[in-house]
Amino acid sequence: MARQPYTTPEQLAAWLGTAAPPDAERLIARAGEDIDSALLTAIYPVDDDGDPLDPEIAAALGSATCAQVEYWLAAGDDGTGAAGKWESVSIGPVSLSGRAASAAGASGVELAPRAARTLRRAGLEPGRVMAW
Repeated sequence: MARQPYTTPEQLAAWLGTAAPPDAERLIARAGEDIDSALLTAIYPVDDDGDPLDPEIAAALGSATCAQVEYWLAAGDDGTGAAGKWESVSIGPVSLSGRAASAAGASGVELAPRAARTLRRAGLEPGRVMAW
């Protein structure tokens, strides 16, 4: 399994286009755990420290982590999933209300849609089992 964290508070701030939240390091660590859980069957080369050898894979892991944190911030969650979904969210002209339960993906974790797309584009998710 690759090392943690996949991104930094500075990179998160650049992703968000605003200052990183005060608890950015904690959110990044939790988001990284979700990314790791989603990639349990992913296969990619790593060095002795568990870092991806391919810079594109490393970038995808960082982007997916930022997308996961961004999703939580937009949903008013703190990374625990306890905040549920919505109950009134407004982003520009878009407004969502009510609560909706969401099912976790095959990995048992609910990934932000943008995080899942990033991992799929990098060829990391969904993983596959290979015969030895």
